[in-house]
Amino acid sequence: MKLIAEYTDNELEVLTEQKGSKKSYAIEGVFMSAEQKNRNGRIYPKEVLGKAVESYNTTQVVPGRAVGELNHPEGPTVNLDKVSHKIESLNWQGNDVVGKATILETPMGQVVRGLLDGGVKLGVSTRGMGSLVRNNDAMVVKDDFILNAVDIVQDPSAPSAFVNGVMEGVEWVWNNGIIEAQAIEKMETEIKNAPRANLYETQVREFKNFLSLLKTKL
Repeated sequence: MKLIAEYTDNELEVLTEQKGSKKSYAIEGVFMSAEQKNRNGRIYPKEVLGKAVESYNTTQVVPGRAVGELNHPEGPTVNLDKVSHKIESLNWQGNDVVGKATILETPMGQVVRGLLDGGVKLGVSTRGMGSLVRNNDAMVVKDDFILNAVDIVQDPSAPSAFVNGVMEGVEWVWNNGIIEAQAIEKMETEIKNAPRANLYETQVREFKNFLSLLKTKL
C-alpha cells in the first residue's frame, strides 16, 4: 500500500466563539471529494471513499480519537506530540465530504490559532494508504484505501519534495500491528547520520539509490 496525501483547494470557514476569557476555534469546509480528478491526478470513486470515511467515522470520530497534525509527517501514523486539532464530524454533501475540526490548546494547536488570528489562509490535507491503478490519464484509488488522518497545512507545495515524492512512493505494510516502510528507511538513516562535510555527497548518493529503487519497481 502506498501513502497517499491529498490537499483540498476549497475555502475553509473559520469559526470562533468567545466564552469569557477563552476563545474557541474551529474550521469547517470540504475536506475530501469523490468522482473527480484532483490536483494530483487521482480519482477517488465515491464507493471507495465512502467506505473509508465510514470506517474513519466509526473507529476514530465517534470515539473521539480523530486527531490530526499541523503539516504532514513522514508516515501514515499520527504523532500525538504534534497534534493540532480534533475532527468533530465528516458528512457527505453530494460528492464532497464536509468536515469540521476543533483547534486544540496543544502547542501545535496554539500555532494554528495564532496563524488564524493573523489572517493566514490554511487548508486541510488527507493522509491515507491504498493502492492505485491507472485509468487513461488518471490514477484511480482502489478499494483497499484507508483514511489515516486529516492534517492542517498552509501551502501544499511547501513541504519537502523529498518527503512528498519519496514517501508517497514507499510501500507500507502491517507488521505485528505496526506500520513500517519497506524502503527509504536506510536512505534516511544514512542522510541523518552523515557528517556535515559529507552531507551533500551522501544526499546525492542516496538519491541515486532511490532512483535505482524506482527503476526496479517500474
